[in-house]
Amino acid sequence: MAHELIEIKDLHFSYGDRAILKGINMTMSRGKVIAIMGGSGSGKTTLLRLIGGAVRPSSGYVKVAGKVVHDLKRDELFQMRRKMSMLFQFGALFTDLSVFDNVAFQMREHTDLPESMIRDLVLMKLEAVGLRGAQDLMPAALSGGMARRVALARSIALDPLLIMYDEPFTGLDPISLTVIGNLIRRLTDALGMTSIVVTHDVQESLKIVDHVYFVADGVIAAYGTPDEVRGSVAPFVHQFVHGEEDGPVSFHYPANAYANDLKLEGRFA
Repeated sequence: MAHELIEIKDLHFSYGDRAILKGINMTMSRGKVIAIMGGSGSGKTTLLRLIGGAVRPSSGYVKVAGKVVHDLKRDELFQMRRKMSMLFQFGALFTDLSVFDNVAFQMREHTDLPESMIRDLVLMKLEAVGLRGAQDLMPAALSGGMARRVALARSIALDPLLIMYDEPFTGLDPISLTVIGNLIRRLTDALGMTSIVVTHDVQESLKIVDHVYFVADGVIAAYGTPDEVRGSVAPFVHQFVHGEEDGPVSFHYPANAYANDLKLEGRFA
């Protein structure tokens, strides 16, 4: 449908012999904030890499704006990526560039805009994240929350259709966490883009997202709105939302019997 920016159909992906995704189906609409949640190693970040064309699926497909990503030629993929942006877990700012130059970098690299217009646009993006006054600071002088906000300003520099956030709340104090969450929501609404948030922070995410996908065992284990997720009685969802130790998600990675690994069989017979 026209309002769907991303369509993922029967997506499979493996690292060698280890299957990560085993038939993922998703749709993500324009102007929405979508959370992807699941345990560590469940394939959440791999999904982002597949959407961005960094890796190819074993089977199935990812469509962005109606185009199958892994079918695009190299130049076409680069053009597609200019409509996407990525906010990495710890910001990934260029340490030798000022706040201003970090945000201006993409504009200078990918457009022919005059420097006077770039200046106005950079200040506009920094104003949107509340850091116009920090434009001359170097990344080393920023707190973790400020660095994440500068990275967010940089990620919206070219007004993308899609922003992907990989654990945007990690390591933030409660105030910074709330600020980043609210910024993601406001910028998504103001720019009409789609935001995909990969996160373990259930409670903060449920305040800002429109829909949540839970990934487990390589498939979509559950899907719903924040209210549906909070009220779910599905064992996996309930365990994840409430952070319970006992449930379908095991603490231990699958392994042989411990005694066998230690070669203790028969010792205490």
